[in-house]
Amino acid sequence: MSAFYDYVVKYIQLLRISDFIDVIIVAIILYYLINLIRETRAMQLVKGIILLFVVFFISQWLNLNALNYILGGAMQIGAFAVIVIFQPELRNLLERVGRINVGNFIDLAADTADEAASRVIDSISTAAANMAESKTGALIVVERSTRLGEFISTGTMLDANVSSGLLENIFVPNTPLHDGAVIIRNNKIVTAGCLLPLTANNNLSRDLGTRHRAAIGLSEVTDAAVIVVSEETGKISIALNGSLTRNLSKESLSKALRKIISQRTEAPHKIDKFIFWRSK
Repeated sequence: MSAFYDYVVKYIQLLRISDFIDVIIVAIILYYLINLIRETRAMQLVKGIILLFVVFFISQWLNLNALNYILGGAMQIGAFAVIVIFQPELRNLLERVGRINVGNFIDLAADTADEAASRVIDSISTAAANMAESKTGALIVVERSTRLGEFISTGTMLDANVSSGLLENIFVPNTPLHDGAVIIRNNKIVTAGCLLPLTANNNLSRDLGTRHRAAIGLSEVTDAAVIVVSEETGKISIALNGSLTRNLSKESLSKALRKIISQRTEAPHKIDKFIFWRSK
């Protein structure tokens, strides 16, 4: 026991302040990386890689040469396979990292919107509630830090002030713009009738239609908040960062939008923790 104690003391004495700083920085990076990927398929990939390494070292320790050789070869090929197979997840991860603002780690309490944003929130919430009552399908995108130019270009330019009446009129069935998405930028309706990318996630509930899948799809590749009103059930949902929150009321939608719009530069996973739960 004394020898072990001397061994520990010897190496502690060799540690420098920079070593502690190094460990803390690595721990923080790992913490935020885990937060970014824990609700994605990449998390399952990480678990698989960890398990593979554990089995590899166990086979090496037990001198299981054949198994060790196979696993070693698989890991060499797997490094390239991971990049190809999980390219969408890796791209999404890098985009999320790029959206993190240093200020977010200092001030997380700012949750008040300006007067114009408040009017937009009230208009969206009122329109969504009215369309839910009449079972009118709708898809409303609120742009945040990621620019949506490539999706805006697929619709009809409006550049109009946001109002509940205008939003409801856009989504009246059998009108030219009802079957696409409205995109709101800087508190104005920029365009309507936009095409959005569908999610490639095959684990979603089968009762989710094209609007919900398009909402999730856009939220997977951007940080936009996407509001969906189902024409089948009349229920209101919102998608953010690949997660879908369903069965919102007018009040809960307004509260969520107020938090999102007022903290549009907030780190995505921070907002998720505060407002959203993963839809089963």
